[in-house]
Amino acid sequence: MWALTGLSASLNGSAFAANDETVIVALGDSLTAGFGVVANEAFPARLQAALREAGANARVVNAGVSGDTSAGGLARIDWVLVDEPDLVIVELGANDGLRGLSPNDMEANLDAILTRLADKGIPAVLAGMRAPANLGRAYADAFKAVFPRLAARHGVAFYPFFLDGVAAQPALNQADGIHPNPAGVQVIVERFTPTVLKALDDIEQASKATSR
Repeated sequence: MWALTGLSASLNGSAFAANDETVIVALGDSLTAGFGVVANEAFPARLQAALREAGANARVVNAGVSGDTSAGGLARIDWVLVDEPDLVIVELGANDGLRGLSPNDMEANLDAILTRLADKGIPAVLAGMRAPANLGRAYADAFKAVFPRLAARHGVAFYPFFLDGVAAQPALNQADGIHPNPAGVQVIVERFTPTVLKALDDIEQASKATSR
């Protein structure tokens, strides 16, 4: 809560809070799209509400597509950029893991997405994911390692595990045990929001530095 409050105070005095609306695009799969929940209970809508409550004049665009893999996200990246976002949240990889797809291929796809964003001068928040345990320890370790490696390579904000606090918690998931229910989405948002606020604050500080 301290971090959230401190960053809120910073944003309240910034262009993000007072002037132009900040556009955030959430590029992802069904976890972003809001599979099984109504639109205003999906991650982008709840994140937007949390950011506004924290003082950030933000609009979060839902660019989630159920069933999307990292390759699907890469194929859609130019469409995502039509919204001219100030920040892009990249939440992809869950379906790569569920299908047992190559972690190397996933890394190449995510790397291309982050490179495309960097070329356009758009900051990103990369959300990490974990592979199902039944695919074996070697696969799970290789899969998990992709995300921090990419975050370090591209110098982007990183949230280690998108489903932190929700995965394997029956009370926070739908009957399929994969997709969060509204209570689960709220837990994700509460944990994820400080990372987004910090990213917005970093953007604002960088903007001030370049304008001096």
